[in-house]
Amino acid sequence: MDGVAAARAEDAFRLVYAEAFAEPPYNETADDVADTFRRFRSQTRKGTFRAALAWADGDGGRAGGAAGGGHEPVGMAYGYPLGPDTGWWGRLIDPVSEEMRREDGHRTFGLMELAVRGPWRRQGIARRLHDALLDGVEAERVLLNVHPGSEGAAAAYRAWGYRKVGEARPWEGAEVHDVMMLALR
Repeated sequence: MDGVAAARAEDAFRLVYAEAFAEPPYNETADDVADTFRRFRSQTRKGTFRAALAWADGDGGRAGGAAGGGHEPVGMAYGYPLGPDTGWWGRLIDPVSEEMRREDGHRTFGLMELAVRGPWRRQGIARRLHDALLDGVEAERVLLNVHPGSEGAAAAYRAWGYRKVGEARPWEGAEVHDVMMLALR
């Protein structure tokens, strides 16, 4: 989905995010979720924003009305290509080469979030969300941050072909995260 559609489905994204990132090692609070979704609203206004949601049949009650039709959101992913002025590379603890840092708005797709709610994990949903999100992306590579304490996520990214290119504090006060990259071509 594009940014307009994702903005309309914000409640579904928020439900998945809040549940998945409340768990260790993230331990995000309601304030953390609110901060994330202030950024989400800004991000969805980017013309290059892309997102994917996974749904499951259910009573819909936990979907907070966002799902409709007896479905509930079980996973989400979103991101967009990094612009020349991205701060992503500036957050690295050990700088990388200028060539690696070079961004033009097309070269690197930034995978901002990928999460699946607990009961639906280990069923291939994250991989399908990842692949759906990147389907048709013309970037050379994908960049993401992963908390090193999230061993399952880090292992999945490695299995999908990502390699660690550094470590960063993705935002002020954040713990150190691994920065991982996947070459698309």
